Amino acid sequence: MTVQGLFSGRANAAAMISAVPRIAIVGRGFSGMMTAIALMKTVRAPFHLQLFDPNSSVSGGQALASARASTILNTRVRDLSVAVGDSDDFNDWLCTNAAFRAAVPAAIPGFRQIFVPKDIFSDYVYQRFSEALAARRDITVQVCNDPVVAIRRSHGTRFLLESANPANPLFDTVILATGYGLSDPHAEEPDASPVRAQRLVARPHAVLLGSGIRVVDQLLQLRDSGYAGQVTIISRRGFLPQSHTPNSADPVFPAEALPESLPDIVRFIRQACREAEEEGRSWQSVMNGLRKHARSLWRSLPAGDKRQFNRHLRAIYDSHRNRLPEAIHLRLQRELAEGRTVLRRGRAGRRGLSGLFFTPAGSSVEEIIHAERIIDCRCQAPDLSTPLMESLFSSGLAMPDELSLGLAVTARGEPFLEDGSTVVGLFAVGPLGLGSLPDIDLVPEIVSQAYAAAERIGERFYPQVKAV
Repeated sequence: MTVQGLFSGRANAAAMISAVPRIAIVGRGFSGMMTAIALMKTVRAPFHLQLFDPNSSVSGGQALASARASTILNTRVRDLSVAVGDSDDFNDWLCTNAAFRAAVPAAIPGFRQIFVPKDIFSDYVYQRFSEALAARRDITVQVCNDPVVAIRRSHGTRFLLESANPANPLFDTVILATGYGLSDPHAEEPDASPVRAQRLVARPHAVLLGSGIRVVDQLLQLRDSGYAGQVTIISRRGFLPQSHTPNSADPVFPAEALPESLPDIVRFIRQACREAEEEGRSWQSVMNGLRKHARSLWRSLPAGDKRQFNRHLRAIYDSHRNRLPEAIHLRLQRELAEGRTVLRRGRAGRRGLSGLFFTPAGSSVEEIIHAERIIDCRCQAPDLSTPLMESLFSSGLAMPDELSLGLAVTARGEPFLEDGSTVVGLFAVGPLGLGSLPDIDLVPEIVSQAYAAAERIGERFYPQVKAV
């Protein structure tokens, strides 16, 4: 399907496509849609954009998967704007939404401090995409549902995207926005796979696998749908998300020079949190301030310290940076206090006829947890063994980061190679660069990176045209 910009005539569409730079975005989750918006707002000259994703619908990616009205984003409205330099854009959009404004009257005159359902945010992103497209008479956008299985260089500086369609054209620029990986549109929903031998379970019992926001979402969705059985959450490290403060915590961080070794950095941050609370602030304000230093700290660590952080500290860090709205955190704490939900630390194994094999932390003895339903809520790391990723590595277009969490990328998403050079015309926006850029899975960081990539693309094709 091809969509021309507003008032663009169909008769000259084909000619225009062949005469202007061709840009491909692989993935139509939030990272992909955000990059498309940034391109349409930043590159002020004609181009053709093609969006690839096997899913026929526009989604929010894995981080926003299974969005329902009861599922709340864990980021405040003020931090979810897709308009660079205008942090109030999402708030302004909500203020013009009569149905939402009527449902949340207590937030008048604005909604900056509140948390909203994921589907509301998805509506906002898609409308901003539609508006950006409607404002451009000089571009075309084409949507392709064929999965991309390989990306290779062709004709010097151009790229060939291999898919089920053998007639795919060459592209001048390719943006990988696959997040945690492109999902299979034919795969079952995670909560649609109960254990086969349900009659072996004495009482209703569900097992949730994971430790992040998604596992809490799933727990509360079960309860909201009337599920009254026992729930067991299995977390590898035993951590669950912490709470946001009632109002946004302004970032603070000590001004003195940061230490260089990982143990000293950890002690420094813990001390900063204690001092903040003694002074009447919150540890959340320190964690918010840490985000401004996270990338420079990460770059300064040797590979051994990075691996140690990933093994032993990442779960703690994620539980403190990916926080829950206070009301939802209170619901979670009540579930745990009442015993209806139990948190168990350890490793989930294979599924059996009546439940899940489980090895508790500190033990080598495997046990079985009987359950009639097992729901995997874990956010998986990008799969670097897929044909698409393997094609990039074998073609010398990218390399894994030093922890193999994703691709090695610069701040604006350009893959870099062992000699330090970057690959011209190729970008990886969003969580695919998490091993190089801490917090690149969060909305504000994705927005900034998308605009930085779009600005670089505009400079490359139209160096005389000033970006806005």
